[in-house]
Parts: sequence; structure tokens; C-alpha cells
Amino acid sequence: MLKRIFFRRWLLSIILCDVATELEKLKRQFLEHLEIERGRSLKTVENYDRYLTRFFSFAKFKTPSEIDDDTIRRFRLWLNRQPIKGGVGDVPPTLKKKTQNYYLIALRSFLKFLAKRGIKILPPERIELAKVSERELDLISFEELRRLLASPDGSDIKTLRDRAMLELLFSTGLRVSELCALNRDINLKQDEFSVRGKGGKVRVVFLSPAAKTALKLFLDKRRDMEEPLFVNIVAKEASERSGKVSRSNVSRLTPRSVERIIKYYAIKAGISKKVTPHTLRHSYATDLLQNGADLRSVQALLGHANISTTQVYTHVTDKHLREVHRAFHAKKRQ
Repeated sequence: MLKRIFFRRWLLSIILCDVATELEKLKRQFLEHLEIERGRSLKTVENYDRYLTRFFSFAKFKTPSEIDDDTIRRFRLWLNRQPIKGGVGDVPPTLKKKTQNYYLIALRSFLKFLAKRGIKILPPERIELAKVSERELDLISFEELRRLLASPDGSDIKTLRDRAMLELLFSTGLRVSELCALNRDINLKQDEFSVRGKGGKVRVVFLSPAAKTALKLFLDKRRDMEEPLFVNIVAKEASERSGKVSRSNVSRLTPRSVERIIKYYAIKAGISKKVTPHTLRHSYATDLLQNGADLRSVQALLGHANISTTQVYTHVTDKHLREVHRAFHAKKRQ
């Protein structure tokens, strides 16, 4: 009798192991599909992996067909109650709606992938995203922008690098990941170059005279032959002092490093607001729109796949609204 019970448990464990292996195989195929066929970045693939793994851990289902409306509802409720670090008081803040939507988007994409493979699952369109408040922009004034761009005021290699970086961000509206991926083979005799953005899409960005000058000064000062455009100067100088200069000694700047550098110069410029690389991208877009550029052109320059993403800037650039208010509001009281 005991042998029979043991055998059944052993057989059940084998079956469950096979099922889990099959689910992991489907997830791996989906992630490979994102990377190879959809051209998503490795960071995006890594995030999708994390979101799906967390859902699998919560749901504990055996097959994809077991995903139902009730499972999604319970998962959304669980996500909405997940505490995060920070906040004031005894009650910790919970995951933002936008962050919760990242999980739902990943799950919905996974279900679409399974549906195309003929696997019967919950229709992806049944998963509705949470409504989020209108996005707030990290904007700085033109005077603050001017002070920020002028804050790297030295002639050493590190300061020249930082000035070139700030000018390039404002001149092109690059994402920080795109900036860090740049190589030094940019042709400064031209006013434009191509950049590969999200989803592997290539777009053209343009160099202002200030950006070209800052880049030339920085590149003329460099003595190494390494490929990255922006490198960690501290690591480079340390490697030169040690007498062991090699490709492994010179590291490409990371997005986190760029964030720290910009934060340093924002403080130096006396800006109390939070300033990030994306703040310069916002400044780039609003500058174009305030000077008469149309929304479609700005969409192309920013590399937005959807015009609705670009429309977030319109409420800060509608100059005529104030004139409409002055011309037509409360005329009878005057």
C-alpha cells in the first residue's frame, strides 16, 4: 500500500515537472520572439521575464488554459496592494498604476503570442489596463536650462565630456540608453547622424552648432582609441596611471552614471527640481513646439511610435489659449 502511494506521488511529481518545463519553454520561446523577431532590447526582455515570472509565482497554474478572468482579477488586486519603499507615515505606498500596467502588458503580449501558436487561452483583449493620471513632465525653465548647459565650465577631459553630453542631449532629444550606446565615429562635418532607438527603429537626429563644438573639443582631447563615445573617465585615468591601458580598462558610461552626472550639474546650477536625462529630452520637445514645429515632426524626431505619446507636450505649448482667454472671457464685466 505504501509503495503504491509512493509511486503515485512520484508519478505526479514527474507530471508536474513536465508541465512546469513546458510552461518555462513557452515563456522562453516568447522572450526569444521578443528579442529576435520583435527587436526588443535585452532590458525589455529582462523586464518581461520578471513580470511573467512574478505572475506565474502568484497564479500557480499548471497550463496556460487555466488563466481566467478571476485569476487576472486576483492578480491585479494583489499588485495594487504591493508595498514599495519610501513614503511618509505608517502606511507604505503601493505600486503605481503605471507600474501595475507593465505586468498586464507583459501578460497580454504573452497571451497574444500563445494565441498565434494556436493555444487556447484567455483572449488577450479581456485584460484591460488600469487608468492612469495624465503624465507629469519634469520641465525646467529656459533660464534653468541655460544654467545647466553652462555648468560644466572647465577644460579638463571629464568636464569636456560632460559638456558634450549635455549639449548632445538637448540638441538631439536622445534617450539616455541611446546616448550611452553611441560610438565615437560620428561625422562632425555633417549636421546629422542616425541612431537606433526602441524596437530597433532608426531615425535621424541633428546636431546644433553648440553640440558640434562641444563634441569636437571633447574628442580632440581624448588620447585613447576606444569605440564608445562617452566613457568612464575615472576608470580610463586609473588604467593609464597603472600602465595597463586596454579595452577592458575603458568602460562605456551607463545610464545610471549619466543620471548621476546630470544630477550633479543641476545642483551646481542651483536648480532645486529633479533633473534627469529625460528632462533634457522634454526640454528638446517643448523647445521645438514652442518655436512652431508641428506635432508630427516632433514625433518623428523623438522616435515615438504613437502620436499620443507626443501629445503629452501640447498642454504646455498651446500659446494661443491665453490669448483666447483674454479675448473672450468675461467681456461683459469690463
